[in-house]
Order: sequence, then structure tokens, then C-alpha cells
Amino acid sequence: MNTGIVLALVGAALSAILGGIGSAFGVQAAGVAAAGVCSEKPDLFGKVLVLQALPGTQGIYGFLIAVLILVQTGVISGSPADLTVAQGLSYLIAGLPIAFVGCGSGIYQGKTAAASILMTAKDPDSSAKGITMTALVETYAILALLASILILFGIR
Repeated sequence: MNTGIVLALVGAALSAILGGIGSAFGVQAAGVAAAGVCSEKPDLFGKVLVLQALPGTQGIYGFLIAVLILVQTGVISGSPADLTVAQGLSYLIAGLPIAFVGCGSGIYQGKTAAASILMTAKDPDSSAKGITMTALVETYAILALLASILILFGIR
């Protein structure tokens, strides 16, 4: 396996791993708050479940970029391209926006979701406000996803 393809695989791995780590931390933080709320108010399960699920999207975005890298480089088809080091670095760089922003935003979105879950416990009618506040953090993950996609489509 040549150096170019190894660099591309590192880009794919980083996007999936770091996006997944951010989501895991975020969903866990929100889950702790949700479990506490549901132990006292089980009827709020549906409202807090939505908030807990929101930080999971960064892992999906990272996985999507990893798959796109693997498809573009031919790894999925079983016949990887013979990439130059420069091309491999391009794929590595394409994975970095969603890798790092996905990791950070997943963690911070989880903290926002946890606070929103506690707010919902005090006032169940405020769950839509909590979803909105939590979704605002998502904006940066979406921008990073778009940056990674644009970089991928710019690689020749």
C-alpha cells in the first residue's frame, strides 16, 4: 500500500473516530441528565430523548466523510487508487474539519442538551426552546461537514 493511500485512510479514520468520540461524549452527558429526569418524571421520556439524540449527529457526519473518502479512493471497491503523497494529504485534510469540529461540537452540544433537559424537567413546555438552543451548536458541525465535502469534491 502506498503512502498516498495510507494518508487518505488516516483522514477517513480521523473523521469517523473523532466525530464518534464527540458524539459519544455528548450523548452520554445528555443521557445522564435524561436518566435523572426520567427517574423523577417518566412521562418526559419522549421530550428528553429527542434532546439526548441530537449530539449523535456528529458521529454520523464523520462516518459519512469517511465513507466518501473510502469510495473516492477506491478502497471500498477493493482496488485502491495509486495516490501520490499530495493526493493522500488532500484526503487527510478533507477529513480534518469534521474530525475536529465534530468532536468539539458533539461534546458541547451534549452539555447544551443536558442543560436543556434539566430546563425541560422544570418546565416541560420549554423543550422546544431547549431543542433550538441545542441545535444551534449543530450549525458548526454542519459547516464543518460542508467544508469536508467541498474539499473532497475539489480533489483531483
